[in-house]
Amino acid sequence: MTLAQPAAGAQRLAPPEHVAGPESLWDPVCDRMADTGRAVVHTTWGEWLTAALFDPELRRLLGPDWPRYRQTPAAVGRFRFAVARLVVKYTAAAVLQVSPGDLDLAYKPGGRPYLRGIGEELELSLSHTDELIVVGVSRTGPIGVDAEPAARRVSFELLREQVCTAREAEAISALPEQERAAEFLRLWTLKEAYTKALGHGMRRRFGAFGFTWYPDGSAELTEDSPTAHEWAFATHLVQGRYLVSEAHRRLGGVEVRLRWDPEALEETDL
Repeated sequence: MTLAQPAAGAQRLAPPEHVAGPESLWDPVCDRMADTGRAVVHTTWGEWLTAALFDPELRRLLGPDWPRYRQTPAAVGRFRFAVARLVVKYTAAAVLQVSPGDLDLAYKPGGRPYLRGIGEELELSLSHTDELIVVGVSRTGPIGVDAEPAARRVSFELLREQVCTAREAEAISALPEQERAAEFLRLWTLKEAYTKALGHGMRRRFGAFGFTWYPDGSAELTEDSPTAHEWAFATHLVQGRYLVSEAHRRLGGVEVRLRWDPEALEETDL
């Protein structure tokens, strides 16, 4: 939307890390966590399917989610459900340096996952679309992730009043017609990620808050509030065909400056 130069010293969010399965090298994820206090991983449920099918510990790993897994009628939905929970547990276990089977995954009202007994030590966020699964973890404050196929086309004209502020709607309307849907989808995923981080989900009206966008793919809240500067946002293209948006609020701890590469987003004309 409104393009400007990022504020000096603004927090930057590095792209998500790819994890191809439980036996992947988790060191980059742990290093990211140690350096920045947060990490986001992406994978596909197919890459983890063998582990879900043949792991003799699957029932123990799913824990309280086992009945729901068994009661999901369609095989594809059942395996996607299992893999998503495995990715959450393995990611959390890697950064906490514990066994995945020792973690007890539970859900807050609205479906937000958390680790029972961990308290506020680790924030979690989960998103999935088509084959993609995305998990965000943070030690330094709330985190939210959202994903959509980059080729998905949603109607800006039908949904602009529900999703956009007046300023955002005006900016998107001024774009060439072939660019509007892509920019609108980018905005949608970022607002989803932000409300997930807040713990509001779809309960907060998207048109009630807006963003200022930067050429590097990052964004800032336009609202003038004491906490606005604590938030960092970004949208990345992963696996060449999915948009992954992240919202992270840094409450303290590690502060990081990362070199940014906008070329990935440019590939989709975003």
